[in-house]
Amino acid sequence: MSERIYIFKRFERFWHWTQALLIIAMLITGFEIHGSWQLVGFERATSAHAVLAWALIVLWLFAIFWHFTTGEWRQYLPTLKNVDAMFRYYVLGIFTGMPHPFRATQLKKHNPLQRLAYLLVKLAIHPLLWLSGLALLYYPLWRDAAAAPPLATVALLHTLGAFMMLVFLIAHVYLATTGHTPLAHIKAMLTGWEEVE
Repeated sequence: MSERIYIFKRFERFWHWTQALLIIAMLITGFEIHGSWQLVGFERATSAHAVLAWALIVLWLFAIFWHFTTGEWRQYLPTLKNVDAMFRYYVLGIFTGMPHPFRATQLKKHNPLQRLAYLLVKLAIHPLLWLSGLALLYYPLWRDAAAAPPLATVALLHTLGAFMMLVFLIAHVYLATTGHTPLAHIKAMLTGWEEVE
């Protein structure tokens, strides 16, 4: 027997999909800047990447404000309770028909592994991308400082952050297809309503 519950509020869905589009566009323009392909040219890709970066920073600042003013930040507090059951489910249980060990509610939207993954994103990947990206954008302003790292080092750190975000994005999309139907979680992030057993 399943139950339909409203999990994701309108702003969460807007923030999620806008962030996804901005990150994908930044990955496309970023790889063009690195010469992986040519779609719009280096200069246009660089300009677009900077505009997208500022749009993403503004979105993140609004999201941080929203999370703290609504109390939704609690959804991301890490827990190790049942993390072993979730790990077993994703490694083996998902392929053997094991029932999902986590039931989403309005107060607990994310399972323990999701919470740990989102914590990694928010405390490691985002700051690495923000700091290295802003350092690259404003490199002419600080390159002559005594302790300034070489431009190649800053670019490498930014690229590392981009690859970490790409890995997260691929894993996120894959895991989004592991609901009771392949599109169940994606539908929930579009409508806000989740079907739970």
